[in-house]
Amino acid sequence: MKNIMSFAEVLEAADKLSSEEQETLIDVLRRRIIEHRREDLVRDIKDAQREFQGGRCRPITSDEIMKEILS
Repeated sequence: MKNIMSFAEVLEAADKLSSEEQETLIDVLRRRIIEHRREDLVRDIKDAQREFQGGRCRPITSDEIMKEILS
C-alpha cells in the first residue's frame, strides 16, 4: 500500500530542506507541471483531430464562434 502524505505533511517536509534543496524542489515541480500540461495538450489535440476526422466537428470562422457564443 502506498504511503500518501497530506499537503500539510509535504509542506512540513519541504520546510526541513535546505534553501538550495527547496529551490531544486520548486524547479522539479515546475518542470513536472509543464510536462503534465504538455501531455494534456497533446491528448486534447489528438481528441480534436479524431473528432474532426470523424466528421463530428467542422472548421468555422471567428465570426461564427462569436455569433454562437452570443446567442
